[in-house]
Amino acid sequence: MGDLLINLLASVIAGTAVWLAGFLLRRRRLSRERAFFGLTAGGSCLLVVSRHASSPREFSVHRRDVAALVELATIARECGAHADRVGESQPTGEIGRLTEFCVGGPGDASPRSATHVRTILRGVKYEYFDEEKRRLSFTVGGIEYVLSPETSYVLLARFWGPVGGHPVFFVGGLSAGSNLAGARYLVAHHTDLYQTYGADRPFALVLRIVEPAAYGTDLTELAADVTDVAFQPIPQPAE
Repeated sequence: MGDLLINLLASVIAGTAVWLAGFLLRRRRLSRERAFFGLTAGGSCLLVVSRHASSPREFSVHRRDVAALVELATIARECGAHADRVGESQPTGEIGRLTEFCVGGPGDASPRSATHVRTILRGVKYEYFDEEKRRLSFTVGGIEYVLSPETSYVLLARFWGPVGGHPVFFVGGLSAGSNLAGARYLVAHHTDLYQTYGADRPFALVLRIVEPAAYGTDLTELAADVTDVAFQPIPQPAE
Protein backbone atom coordinates (compact mmCIF):
# COMPACT_ATOMS: atom_id res chain seq x y z
CA MET A 1 0.00 0.00 0.00
CA GLY A 2 2.84 2.36 0.85
CA ASP A 3 4.52 1.78 -2.50
CA LEU A 4 1.23 2.38 -4.30
CA LEU A 5 0.71 5.70 -2.54
CA ILE A 6 4.27 6.75 -3.34
CA ASN A 7 3.79 5.87 -7.00
CA LEU A 8 0.49 7.74 -7.12
CA LEU A 9 2.04 10.78 -5.47
CA ALA A 10 4.98 10.67 -7.89
CA SER A 11 2.54 10.50 -10.82
CA VAL A 12 0.58 13.47 -9.51
CA ILE A 13 3.74 15.51 -9.02
CA ALA A 14 5.04 14.60 -12.50
CA GLY A 15 1.69 15.39 -14.11
CA THR A 16 1.47 18.72 -12.31
CA ALA A 17 5.01 19.61 -13.37
CA VAL A 18 4.23 18.80 -17.01
CA TRP A 19 1.00 20.83 -16.89
CA LEU A 20 2.75 23.78 -15.23
CA ALA A 21 5.58 23.72 -17.76
CA GLY A 22 3.08 23.68 -20.62
CA PHE A 23 1.07 26.49 -19.02
CA LEU A 24 4.14 28.69 -18.59
CA LEU A 25 5.25 27.96 -22.16
CA ARG A 26 1.83 28.91 -23.55
CA ARG A 27 1.77 32.05 -21.41
CA ARG A 28 5.23 33.05 -22.61
CA ARG A 29 4.26 32.42 -26.22
CA LEU A 30 1.09 34.50 -25.82
CA SER A 31 3.06 37.34 -24.20
CA ARG A 32 5.47 37.41 -27.15
CA GLU A 33 2.61 37.29 -29.63
CA ARG A 34 0.89 40.24 -27.96
CA ALA A 35 4.15 42.20 -27.88
CA PHE A 36 4.86 41.50 -31.56
CA PHE A 37 1.42 42.66 -32.69
CA GLY A 38 1.01 45.43 -30.12
CA LEU A 39 -2.19 43.84 -28.84
CA THR A 40 -3.52 43.60 -25.30
CA ALA A 41 -6.19 41.51 -23.61
CA GLY A 42 -9.49 43.33 -23.93
CA GLY A 43 -8.00 45.85 -26.37
CA SER A 44 -8.95 46.69 -29.92
CA CYS A 45 -7.31 46.75 -33.33
CA LEU A 46 -8.31 48.00 -36.76
CA LEU A 47 -8.73 45.97 -39.92
CA VAL A 48 -8.50 48.37 -42.87
CA VAL A 49 -9.29 46.82 -46.23
CA SER A 50 -9.42 48.21 -49.73
CA ARG A 51 -12.66 48.38 -51.68
CA HIS A 52 -13.24 45.81 -54.42
CA ALA A 53 -11.71 47.65 -57.38
CA SER A 54 -14.15 46.31 -59.96
CA SER A 55 -17.30 46.75 -57.89
CA PRO A 56 -19.44 49.91 -57.99
CA ARG A 57 -20.57 49.38 -54.40
CA GLU A 58 -18.72 51.46 -51.83
CA PHE A 59 -18.38 48.76 -49.17
CA SER A 60 -17.76 45.79 -51.46
CA VAL A 61 -14.66 43.73 -50.57
CA HIS A 62 -13.02 41.00 -52.62
CA ARG A 63 -13.67 37.55 -51.14
CA ARG A 64 -9.94 36.85 -50.80
CA ASP A 65 -9.47 40.11 -48.94
CA VAL A 66 -12.28 38.98 -46.65
CA ALA A 67 -10.37 35.73 -46.09
CA ALA A 68 -7.25 37.78 -45.26
CA LEU A 69 -9.25 39.75 -42.68
CA VAL A 70 -10.43 36.49 -41.11
CA GLU A 71 -6.80 35.35 -40.74
CA LEU A 72 -5.84 38.60 -39.04
CA ALA A 73 -8.95 38.71 -36.85
CA THR A 74 -8.01 35.22 -35.61
CA ILE A 75 -4.66 36.59 -34.41
CA ALA A 76 -6.46 39.37 -32.56
CA ARG A 77 -8.79 36.87 -30.92
CA GLU A 78 -5.87 34.67 -29.85
CA CYS A 79 -4.36 37.71 -28.14
CA GLY A 80 -7.63 38.46 -26.34
CA ALA A 81 -8.31 41.57 -28.42
CA HIS A 82 -11.21 42.33 -30.73
CA ALA A 83 -10.96 43.61 -34.28
CA ASP A 84 -13.02 46.39 -35.85
CA ARG A 85 -13.29 46.37 -39.62
CA VAL A 86 -12.85 49.79 -41.23
CA GLY A 87 -13.47 50.53 -44.89
CA GLU A 88 -11.07 52.69 -46.87
CA SER A 89 -13.57 55.52 -46.98
CA GLN A 90 -14.09 55.52 -43.20
CA PRO A 91 -11.90 57.49 -40.77
CA THR A 92 -9.34 55.41 -38.84
CA GLY A 93 -7.96 58.01 -36.46
CA GLU A 94 -4.34 58.77 -35.73
CA ILE A 95 -1.68 56.24 -36.62
CA GLY A 96 -0.46 54.46 -33.50
CA ARG A 97 -3.68 54.85 -31.53
CA LEU A 98 -4.51 51.19 -32.15
CA THR A 99 -2.75 48.33 -33.89
CA GLU A 100 -3.72 48.53 -37.56
CA PHE A 101 -3.77 45.78 -40.18
CA CYS A 102 -3.95 47.47 -43.58
CA VAL A 103 -4.79 45.05 -46.39
CA GLY A 104 -4.42 46.01 -50.05
CA GLY A 105 -1.85 47.90 -52.08
CA PRO A 106 -2.28 51.58 -52.97
CA GLY A 107 -4.69 52.57 -55.68
CA ASP A 108 -7.98 54.35 -56.21
CA ALA A 109 -9.70 51.83 -53.93
CA SER A 110 -7.00 52.06 -51.22
CA PRO A 111 -6.38 55.65 -50.05
CA ARG A 112 -5.17 54.49 -46.61
CA SER A 113 -2.57 52.22 -48.21
CA ALA A 114 -1.52 55.01 -50.54
CA THR A 115 -1.00 57.29 -47.54
CA HIS A 116 1.21 54.72 -45.80
CA VAL A 117 3.34 54.20 -48.92
CA ARG A 118 3.62 57.92 -49.63
CA THR A 119 4.43 58.88 -46.04
CA ILE A 120 6.36 55.97 -44.51
CA LEU A 121 7.24 53.38 -47.16
CA ARG A 122 8.87 56.05 -49.31
CA GLY A 123 11.35 53.59 -50.82
CA VAL A 124 8.50 51.63 -52.43
CA LYS A 125 6.80 52.61 -55.67
CA TYR A 126 3.65 50.87 -56.89
CA GLU A 127 2.61 50.91 -60.51
CA TYR A 128 -0.77 49.43 -59.82
CA PHE A 129 -1.59 49.38 -63.50
CA ASP A 130 1.01 50.63 -65.94
CA GLU A 131 -0.94 51.66 -69.03
CA GLU A 132 2.18 51.58 -71.20
CA LYS A 133 3.51 48.20 -70.08
CA ARG A 134 0.04 46.77 -69.35
CA ARG A 135 1.06 45.19 -66.09
CA LEU A 136 0.93 45.48 -62.29
CA SER A 137 4.14 45.86 -60.32
CA PHE A 138 5.97 47.54 -57.47
CA THR A 139 9.60 48.55 -57.25
CA VAL A 140 11.81 48.63 -54.16
CA GLY A 141 15.57 48.71 -53.91
CA GLY A 142 15.85 49.13 -57.67
CA ILE A 143 14.13 45.78 -58.34
CA GLU A 144 10.73 45.56 -59.99
CA TYR A 145 8.36 42.84 -58.83
CA VAL A 146 5.83 42.10 -61.57
CA LEU A 147 2.57 40.18 -61.47
CA SER A 148 2.48 37.29 -63.96
CA PRO A 149 0.39 34.14 -64.39
CA GLU A 150 3.17 32.13 -62.73
CA THR A 151 4.19 34.51 -59.94
CA SER A 152 2.71 37.19 -57.73
CA TYR A 153 4.21 39.37 -55.01
CA VAL A 154 3.16 41.08 -51.81
CA LEU A 155 4.94 43.57 -49.58
CA LEU A 156 4.58 42.72 -45.89
CA ALA A 157 5.72 45.45 -43.52
CA ARG A 158 5.49 46.55 -39.90
CA PHE A 159 6.13 50.16 -38.92
CA TRP A 160 5.16 52.90 -36.52
CA GLY A 161 4.05 56.48 -36.93
CA PRO A 162 6.11 59.52 -35.91
CA VAL A 163 4.92 59.36 -32.29
CA GLY A 164 5.19 55.58 -31.88
CA GLY A 165 2.28 53.88 -30.15
CA HIS A 166 0.87 50.74 -31.73
CA PRO A 167 2.25 49.29 -34.98
CA VAL A 168 0.80 49.18 -38.47
CA PHE A 169 0.98 45.91 -40.39
CA PHE A 170 0.85 46.62 -44.11
CA VAL A 171 -0.09 43.83 -46.53
CA GLY A 172 0.14 45.30 -50.02
CA GLY A 173 -0.14 42.69 -52.75
CA LEU A 174 -0.47 42.87 -56.50
CA SER A 175 -3.75 40.96 -56.29
CA ALA A 176 -6.32 40.00 -53.69
CA GLY A 177 -4.86 36.50 -53.72
CA SER A 178 -1.42 37.84 -52.83
CA ASN A 179 -2.99 39.89 -50.01
CA LEU A 180 -4.33 36.63 -48.61
CA ALA A 181 -0.91 35.00 -49.01
CA GLY A 182 0.70 37.87 -47.10
CA ALA A 183 -1.80 37.63 -44.25
CA ARG A 184 -1.34 33.87 -43.98
CA TYR A 185 2.44 34.24 -44.03
CA LEU A 186 2.24 36.76 -41.18
CA VAL A 187 0.04 34.45 -39.12
CA ALA A 188 2.22 31.39 -39.77
CA HIS A 189 5.62 33.07 -39.32
CA HIS A 190 5.09 35.71 -36.65
CA THR A 191 7.13 33.68 -34.14
CA ASP A 192 10.11 33.65 -36.52
CA LEU A 193 9.62 37.33 -37.27
CA TYR A 194 9.61 38.09 -33.55
CA GLN A 195 12.93 36.29 -33.16
CA THR A 196 14.41 38.36 -35.98
CA TYR A 197 12.87 41.79 -35.38
CA GLY A 198 11.62 41.64 -31.81
CA ALA A 199 8.66 43.72 -30.73
CA ASP A 200 9.98 47.16 -31.62
CA ARG A 201 11.86 47.04 -34.94
CA PRO A 202 10.24 47.81 -38.32
CA PHE A 203 10.57 45.40 -41.22
CA ALA A 204 9.62 45.23 -44.88
CA LEU A 205 9.62 41.92 -46.73
CA VAL A 206 8.84 41.03 -50.33
CA LEU A 207 7.04 37.68 -50.52
CA ARG A 208 6.79 35.63 -53.71
CA ILE A 209 3.71 33.50 -54.40
CA VAL A 210 4.65 30.75 -56.86
CA GLU A 211 2.06 29.35 -59.29
CA PRO A 212 -0.92 30.92 -57.49
CA ALA A 213 -3.40 29.51 -60.01
CA ALA A 214 -2.29 25.96 -59.19
CA TYR A 215 -1.23 26.21 -55.53
CA GLY A 216 -3.16 29.20 -54.21
CA THR A 217 -1.20 30.57 -51.24
CA ASP A 218 0.50 27.26 -50.37
CA LEU A 219 3.86 28.12 -51.96
CA THR A 220 4.64 31.54 -50.50
CA GLU A 221 8.31 32.29 -49.87
CA LEU A 222 10.53 35.15 -48.82
CA ALA A 223 11.92 36.86 -51.93
CA ALA A 224 13.80 39.74 -50.28
CA ASP A 225 14.23 41.62 -47.02
CA VAL A 226 13.99 45.25 -48.12
CA THR A 227 13.87 46.83 -44.68
CA ASP A 228 16.99 48.90 -45.31
CA VAL A 229 15.59 50.54 -48.47
CA ALA A 230 11.82 50.62 -47.95
CA PHE A 231 11.92 53.22 -45.18
CA GLN A 232 13.50 56.36 -46.59
CA PRO A 233 13.96 59.58 -44.58
CA ILE A 234 11.78 62.57 -45.38
CA PRO A 235 13.49 64.66 -48.07
CA GLN A 236 14.87 67.88 -46.64
CA PRO A 237 14.16 71.13 -48.52
CA ALA A 238 17.10 72.60 -50.33
CA GLU A 239 18.62 75.60 -48.61
